[in-house]
Amino acid sequence: MNQEKAMSVAIKIEEAAMTAIAIYFLSKYSLGLPIWIWVLLFFSPDISMLGYLVNTGVGAYAYNLFHHRAIALVLLTIGLLMHIDMLTSIGLLLFAHSSFDRMLGYGLKFQDDFKHTTSGWIGK
Repeated sequence: MNQEKAMSVAIKIEEAAMTAIAIYFLSKYSLGLPIWIWVLLFFSPDISMLGYLVNTGVGAYAYNLFHHRAIALVLLTIGLLMHIDMLTSIGLLLFAHSSFDRMLGYGLKFQDDFKHTTSGWIGK
């Protein structure tokens, strides 16, 4: 296995671990909602891709806003510090979803093309 492929596998394992840990903690802040609702909510950040109907700049901005782990961690931290379970859950959900996407090779988007991400080109 070449070095680039080994690094790609290591990153995917790391992202899978972060996804699993976030989902574990999300189960502790489930707000009493059934699992099937959480499955739907898990994929809800992808609604941000509708920004691409306007243009690639708006699409990239909207997608990155809902897939940036720093934003997820800020929401999570505020939720924990202020004891707001809803905000804690939203932060955990965004973090888990973003890590899941990165595990699949979808990074934050550049404004020139939907397929151009911080993880490389999708499909190449």
